[in-house]
Amino acid sequence: MTESVDVVLIGGGIMSATLGTLLHELQPDWKIIAFERLSDVAQESSNPWNNAGTGHAALCELNYMPKNPDGPLDPAKAVSINEQFQQSRQFWSSLVDRGVLDEPSTFINATPHMTFVRGEKDVAYLKERYEVLKEQPLFEGIEYSEDSRVINTWAPLLMQKRRKGEPFAATRVPAGTDVDFGALTHQLFDHLTSSGVDLRTNQEVRSLKRQKDGTWLVKYRTALGLTPSEVKARFVFVGAGGWALKLLQRSGIPEIKGYGVFPIGGQFLKTTNPKVVAQHKAKVYSQASVGAPPMSVPHLDTRVVDGEESLLFGPFATFSPKFLKNGSWFDIVGQVRTHNLWPMLRVALANPDLITYLVGELAKNHRKKVDSLRVFMPTAKDEDWTLIQAGQRAQVMKKDPKKGGILQFGTEVVSAADGSIAGLLGASPGASTAVPIMLELLQKCFPEEYPTWEPTLKDLIPTYGAKLNEDAAIAERSMASTATALGINR
Repeated sequence: MTESVDVVLIGGGIMSATLGTLLHELQPDWKIIAFERLSDVAQESSNPWNNAGTGHAALCELNYMPKNPDGPLDPAKAVSINEQFQQSRQFWSSLVDRGVLDEPSTFINATPHMTFVRGEKDVAYLKERYEVLKEQPLFEGIEYSEDSRVINTWAPLLMQKRRKGEPFAATRVPAGTDVDFGALTHQLFDHLTSSGVDLRTNQEVRSLKRQKDGTWLVKYRTALGLTPSEVKARFVFVGAGGWALKLLQRSGIPEIKGYGVFPIGGQFLKTTNPKVVAQHKAKVYSQASVGAPPMSVPHLDTRVVDGEESLLFGPFATFSPKFLKNGSWFDIVGQVRTHNLWPMLRVALANPDLITYLVGELAKNHRKKVDSLRVFMPTAKDEDWTLIQAGQRAQVMKKDPKKGGILQFGTEVVSAADGSIAGLLGASPGASTAVPIMLELLQKCFPEEYPTWEPTLKDLIPTYGAKLNEDAAIAERSMASTATALGINR
């Protein structure tokens, strides 16, 4: 007899962990099963070495507030991203208070966020950005300087042996963070399994079929490919990274038509040299190269993983046809359908700079990559840095009424009209905004239950429903409260 459950979560990353935790808090009586095709959770994009661990709050990422050739800079997108991260922080704070999460330093640490630019044009842009953001309550405390002595106190490695006469500037927000999403994912799943959620690793979901009663028949098998098993679910969430597209296509829902993904891999330079690591306590972002996707914005980051500090620089783009690090070589071809072929072709024709950028990145050897680092850190030595492979990102391609097809660099929830199945496509800001993304999904897929859940959500997220940036006093109290709960010095 086929087993019946309320919810199936596909994928063992931060998205499934967050949704599972929310549903368990809201409906503790619901039966939930989570499937992960690898031997453990958090092995793909949520793994700490597969991402930069930036708590994306638009404090330092310039792509959330691009130059506007037709007028003043608009802070709306940056404010929106910051609002979303504040929700995640509040949720994590509540889970720490409830004993769901461990000591905060095991997954989040205070790490100033900085932006560093060179050249008169970018210096002028960064100053304008600072002038706009310093008026926003959520960006309270942002600092700006063109003084090498000041920047040297913020991040000494940026200034050592810097060429004289070169225009440069930096902004700094002390309240930034470094987040180990791998540790966070593990802790969330540990709590879920101890509370009765069934986590099945080494189990690969192979098909999704809608039943006449509106439920979904989920067929899965072990990694060894033995006889398939099946389970019936009222709701399915596909949080399988790049494989989400493949599974949503197999589900047959019309909402996935026109979508495709373009896989972009990444590498980081890493050092654990204690003399180097001790001189840099920040995440420092800069401008992306011409044609580079936003996820490839160069940055020099402090990382704290398992209590140990290191520095990462990158990312450097790589190419693989796989949608996951542990994916299939046929992924990029296997996604092609009659309904998404034209949008994908239009994206290819409209983004020659991206192709040129990828070719250039693939041609870089180790020394060339360290040369890129020396733009940030003039004293970098080749022998101090080793190259590590980061995760695969599947950037969304979809239909566009005017252009035929567009390449999208955010995240997008795709769900069936009846809300019985939903999946997440895309990448950055991703993990940092997992909580608001999953709240949006819950509201969309459970319209009848959602109003009854709101009191619990307000307990978990005290400012739920409010816009922090519209009230400086509330924003200050909220940020101070979560900083205290998470042990972040502001």
